[in-house]
Amino acid sequence: MDEAGTSASAGSAPRGGRPARSGVFYKFTQQDLPAWKPTMTPGYVIAIFLIIGIIFVPVGLICLQASNRVAEIVHRYDIDCVPNAYRSNKQAYIKDSSISKKCIQKVKVQYHMKAPIFVYYELDNFYQNHRRYIKSRSDKQLRHGLQYTDSSCSPMERSNGLPVVPCGLIAWSLFNDTYDFTRGSMGLMVDRKNISWRSDREHKYGQDVYPFNFQNGSLIGGGKLDPDIPLSNQEDLIVWMRAAALPQFRKLYGVIEEDIQADETITMHITNNYNTYSFGGKKSLVLTTSTWLGGKNDFLGYAYLITGSSSIFLSILFALIHVKIPRPHGDAAYLSWSRKNGNN
Repeated sequence: MDEAGTSASAGSAPRGGRPARSGVFYKFTQQDLPAWKPTMTPGYVIAIFLIIGIIFVPVGLICLQASNRVAEIVHRYDIDCVPNAYRSNKQAYIKDSSISKKCIQKVKVQYHMKAPIFVYYELDNFYQNHRRYIKSRSDKQLRHGLQYTDSSCSPMERSNGLPVVPCGLIAWSLFNDTYDFTRGSMGLMVDRKNISWRSDREHKYGQDVYPFNFQNGSLIGGGKLDPDIPLSNQEDLIVWMRAAALPQFRKLYGVIEEDIQADETITMHITNNYNTYSFGGKKSLVLTTSTWLGGKNDFLGYAYLITGSSSIFLSILFALIHVKIPRPHGDAAYLSWSRKNGNN
């Protein structure tokens, strides 16, 4: 009697420690639990498209309104800052260190610009996302210094037989144009602190890592670095090292903490050092404000408007088709799974 009871209980126990086939866990893992399977009737489809359109169109209008409130000045200067005598040979001008690179440009502000006003430099036809370019760096060296000499920095790993800090093509091609602004006889101060990500300053660039043997070769790529300032405080470098994904990009240069009134004339004092002429690049200076949505960008607003308008159009189209050619609701008894269960 005891042996039979033991044998019976043993036969009902799960094999290999697995739950019984009638348990809730087994039904969950086998997707055998009751589930709601919606039937998309024409009324539901029309209502869903209509609701999407009603929501998306106002959101798109709000985004466009926020973008239009952004006051922005984009001034291209790479052509105007070349002397007339060198217009036919711009590379000779930019490579000749004996020629002054100072340039003065004036722009008239059309709209009131409320502080903070962000100063960007914009480059076009510059492919920072090129594979060889973006891999030519050493993150370990940026964090820990000379103890790391990474072959991935080639061809800017060593100069005159000594390692370079920071190494790599990205650092070597550091942007080095400078900008100053005046309003009438008064200067506009540009705050150049905290223009980089704090996480980069604190975690990616060492506070005890200093530039070493940088731009000391026969071929100079871009800007130079102060050897007495650690990399964590070289914010121009930190901003430049965060490579852009597209060939046209903007990088933050500084912030103006003063309002600029409409119809004022701003004088830009530009030092045109960076060589974009060898690859047909373009340089622009950008002054822009921001809103709760960020900078000026109409794409998001138009995307919402197009999606919402298309949804409303489809809902109206489906409604007309449903009224003209009505389709009777399906009988759930004829669904494939219902017929299968009935046959079983």
